[in-house]
Amino acid sequence: MTINLTVKQLANKIDHTLLKADAQEADFEKLCQEARSYGFKMVAINSYPVALCKKLLDGSLVHVGAAIGFPLGQTTIQTKAFETKEAIKNGADEIDYVINLSKLKDGDDKYIEEEMQTIVDICKKEDVLSKVILETCYLTDDEKKKVCEIAKEVQPDFVKTTTGFGSAGATADVKLMKEVVGDKVKVKAAGGIRDLKTAKDMLEAGADRLGMSSSVKVIEEYRAEQS
Repeated sequence: MTINLTVKQLANKIDHTLLKADAQEADFEKLCQEARSYGFKMVAINSYPVALCKKLLDGSLVHVGAAIGFPLGQTTIQTKAFETKEAIKNGADEIDYVINLSKLKDGDDKYIEEEMQTIVDICKKEDVLSKVILETCYLTDDEKKKVCEIAKEVQPDFVKTTTGFGSAGATADVKLMKEVVGDKVKVKAAGGIRDLKTAKDMLEAGADRLGMSSSVKVIEEYRAEQS
């Protein structure tokens, strides 16, 4: 696939990710330095290091993104709301939260809508982007469609495939999700994007944003291909 993007434009579609439990301050310094140097759209991190990364990225255009209810999504709406507000207070420009998969599996669509509306309302009030993580590897196609239908009504900024911590990453789910949400909501592909070919496949399927830890490798591959 040929994508009609400059190296800079591709980099601006990437959320440079570090969500490891044992990541240390030096790792976040490296992450932010790379994000600043390559012009990635965002650094995707857990909520605790938000303040640190905001400071490290001061003066740059790189966003700081906080993962909420990560990676299982098994906290209450109130807990996710508190974590979202705390992350925004500490400098988060974007919020990626994990839905309550148990509630979706139980057919409690009202709960999923309430949870989504709560997080999206907080983000809109603070002019922060919101992304809803479906964790598609655990869902049937009907369940994926159901969340995307809810998203069409609530209108977060993005629906996102996976945390990257599940049993599978970004797949054909991107196409399915895009078909449901259309132009109302954007799609972020994350999980298993470790090379340029996969990144291109996700963009071709309809992704507007790519979450990965192999960001530098992918951009260097693309730079070499363009030269």
